[in-house]
Amino acid sequence: MEELEVNIIQAETLEALEKVRLELFGKKGVLAVEFAKMKDVPGPEKKAFAEGLNTTKNFLQESFDARYELLKSEAIDAMLKSEAIDVSLYGGLAQKGALHPVMQTMDKIIDYFVALNFAVQSGPMVEDDFHNFEALNLPKNHPARDMQDTFYFKDGGLLRTHTSPVQIRTMMQTKPPIRMIAPGTVFRRDYDITHTPMFHQVEGLVVDDKGKVSFANLKSILTDFLQYMFGEVEVRFRPSFFPFTEPSAEVDISCIFCQGNGCRVCSHTGWLEVLGCGIVDPNVFKAVGYEEVSGYAFGLGVERFAMLMHKIPDLRSLFEGDIRLLEQFR
Repeated sequence: MEELEVNIIQAETLEALEKVRLELFGKKGVLAVEFAKMKDVPGPEKKAFAEGLNTTKNFLQESFDARYELLKSEAIDAMLKSEAIDVSLYGGLAQKGALHPVMQTMDKIIDYFVALNFAVQSGPMVEDDFHNFEALNLPKNHPARDMQDTFYFKDGGLLRTHTSPVQIRTMMQTKPPIRMIAPGTVFRRDYDITHTPMFHQVEGLVVDDKGKVSFANLKSILTDFLQYMFGEVEVRFRPSFFPFTEPSAEVDISCIFCQGNGCRVCSHTGWLEVLGCGIVDPNVFKAVGYEEVSGYAFGLGVERFAMLMHKIPDLRSLFEGDIRLLEQFR
């Protein structure tokens, strides 16, 4: 028995101790062989023989368990020491991060209008038909209501297709004068190199008593804004149509890629379309209960501005999370 106990005590690792366990307690181990001899022991001696074996087995088991716990504790201590981290050491300098280019562009746009005393307003992304379409003078058969453009819910709700509903809600809760912008996320069922199902807009609205708001004022602000965003570019206003403004205009800047000489990006016209604007239609004021007022509104796509400012060819690359693109904006 002493020899068997020595084998247990001399085991230096858990692996070595496991081999000793099999030699002692296994199906073909030393104790199993001894217990097999019971059948050859004379009847009167069997009891004493069995008691002796059980005493030996219990003693060896206790010795084994004690050695196992000691080796297990030593193994855990060794592992903790090998994996220890000195928190007092300085780590390597992390690379500097940056805002996403769309958020950078959004912040720059907001900064400009806040400096002109425009309030920043927000509203829900899940809208109803009245705020998203009806109050904005979009008739029932207008193409913008088509299921291909708008995400509808079964209960008749929808994901807002522009931030114009924020203007409606602001007018219904506030008396003029109003001077506001509505930056935010919008949704449309579209996906290609210049469109994504989710994108960002900034829309602006100015409302005051009749005679205090003019198209000339709108042109002045937007011209200065576009030169603030893109540098010394030419700006032109083209007649257009929007249901919620009349008269309406599309606003172009001279192509920042070819300086207006004509290239593939601007379809060789020398101009790039960047936003829409106009004088608020009287039907919109009627829907919110305003009388004897006038106003102008404008709207732009933030991703469009980000693509032009940073010369990004595919809108979708802004949302794919490719670190090779995003790390350029540190």
